[in-house]
Amino acid sequence: MATTWLIRNAQLLDLGANDREAVLRPNTSVLIEGDRIREVSDRPIQSNAAQVIDAAGRTLLPGFIDCHVHVVAASFNLAQVAQWPNVLAAYRAMPILQGMLMRGFTSVRDAGGADAAIARAVDEGLIIGPRLFPAGKALSQTGGHGDFRPRTDWLEPCACAFKVGSLARVVDGVDACRVAVREEILKGATQIKIMASGGVASPNDPIHFLGYSRDEIKAICEEAANADTYVMAHAYTGRAIRRAVECGVRTIEHGNLVDADAARAMAQHGAIAVPTLITYEALAKEGKALGLPDESVRKIEAAHAPALQSLEIFRDAGVKMAFGSDLLGESHRLQSEEFRIRAEILGNAAAIRAATLTAAEVLKREGELGVIATGALADLLLVDGDPLRDISVLLRQGERLDLIMKAGQPVKHRTR
Repeated sequence: MATTWLIRNAQLLDLGANDREAVLRPNTSVLIEGDRIREVSDRPIQSNAAQVIDAAGRTLLPGFIDCHVHVVAASFNLAQVAQWPNVLAAYRAMPILQGMLMRGFTSVRDAGGADAAIARAVDEGLIIGPRLFPAGKALSQTGGHGDFRPRTDWLEPCACAFKVGSLARVVDGVDACRVAVREEILKGATQIKIMASGGVASPNDPIHFLGYSRDEIKAICEEAANADTYVMAHAYTGRAIRRAVECGVRTIEHGNLVDADAARAMAQHGAIAVPTLITYEALAKEGKALGLPDESVRKIEAAHAPALQSLEIFRDAGVKMAFGSDLLGESHRLQSEEFRIRAEILGNAAAIRAATLTAAEVLKREGELGVIATGALADLLLVDGDPLRDISVLLRQGERLDLIMKAGQPVKHRTR
């Protein structure tokens, strides 16, 4: 029998229509039946069947959504992760998933690596973690951001499509790209990820390189749309971003080197940005010591230095921004620090909106995730403090979160 919960005396975080309208609404009650919110009211709700949680004036907000994670990336050395035995790679993802949930992230979108089997294991309770929206294997051209084969005089075919620890698969040509999209969707991908530019973590692709031809990107986007889903693209430079959205890409990941023209193109096409600033801070501070290859260490500064400015460029062009972290290895513990970076540039309300309302829009789950409303999934957080005034109450490992509820089930409940 489903459990009924009644949360009383909460300050409900209402983000309003824009960041300036964000307020805390006192004396709010929320009734939860099963996995859904049944009622939200500023008047007392009566229920004889409900177990009562007294919020005692603490802040109630929706569970967070991280739109760019790699739950199988248990090391900075991604080429090494791709060689791990499948069972080992899967087991090493388990503490990463649990850590995300205990920081208040009740849903995450995996940007390459995790598959439908890991998502199912979470859904069935075999693994403790957030609701998972997997991209399966990201698609990379030969020599692109997802190709971790070393430079040599003979390239063996990439076996990356078959390894749990591999974040991407190598595929070239329009027809092969179409087949790859169909295969990833058949295997359970909820969206398709492509590498539309070079990157930091891979060895042989400078950041300014372009990934895939326009025809290949258009074919990938068409196949995704045929399956009623969309394409997310790793892209750094303005040139890579513009051609991606012009070809039909819906979300741009990272975008550190975006320019005003590319941002305007995103706004024109309704594309959403998913900046991931905390990972570059982590890479710059810890990458070399924790196993990032020398080739990647040399590329960090080119992506790290302009990252903060990208937030302002996106904002000024009217581009929506969702929350992403993109952390690797031991740096997964820094996931919540993305709030700090966003808040310093955009303000606290905008940082929270990115991880709730906008993130739910990325997942195409508006009204169901990232919001406290009748009919929404009961993903709820109760925090000791006011995050509109002090973003630090959301940081670190969820120390100030007294309640974490996912789909109507408390996974952490600390009483006063």
